[in-house]
Amino acid sequence: MGSEMKKQIVKVPSVAHSGSFNHVVKVNGFLFLTSQLSADLATGKILSGNITEQTTRAMENVKFLLESCGSKMEDIVKVVIYMRDAKDREKMNQVYQKYFMCGEEPAKVSVQAASPIDGVDIEIEVVAVAR
Repeated sequence: MGSEMKKQIVKVPSVAHSGSFNHVVKVNGFLFLTSQLSADLATGKILSGNITEQTTRAMENVKFLLESCGSKMEDIVKVVIYMRDAKDREKMNQVYQKYFMCGEEPAKVSVQAASPIDGVDIEIEVVAVAR
């Protein structure tokens, strides 16, 4: 067999640790991010807001985590978006598209699914190339 793939937990110093998950795991040249939502990464506190505000905060959290690991938004290869209400898809996409160059967007899946966390209308899961 080839070389063994090892899982590396990436600790981002200014991000609160939940105890039940890590925000970033690195394996074989890729970064796997826990789904990001409208939360303050330093405290873990959920931040309320409409779908536009929640999407912005989630995407900013993704950007922050990637940059903390030396990667960028353009290194994202796949995104999975979980939304409480599919009717919010257009408003979510208006925010989402601002983070990528036209024609350079990553693969994306959008799923309607209720979050187990009250007040959370969107979660964004990302896989990116590690730099």
